[in-house]
Amino acid sequence: MTTYAVRYTYDARSDVRDAVRPEHRAYLGGLLERGALHMSGPFSDEGEPGALLIFEAAGAEELAELLAADPFAREGLVARIDVRAWTVAIGSLG
Repeated sequence: MTTYAVRYTYDARSDVRDAVRPEHRAYLGGLLERGALHMSGPFSDEGEPGALLIFEAAGAEELAELLAADPFAREGLVARIDVRAWTVAIGSLG
């Protein structure tokens, strides 16, 4: 299994994002329960609107499927997705 750091950059449609957010969070909650997602949350500073998500997946193809099924992605609310395989060197996700 590989750990991935995923950065979402949202488009400008905050009203649509607000409407879809409950479904998005329910989806991510399901991924958390099955161990595919470790944590996620929106950025809280004044930069571009977006979020950081930490996933565990068998590979890039599985991760791509998880990301594509996210209601935010399905509704086109994610303008850019940056994915990096990530090695945890200090600390623990568990």
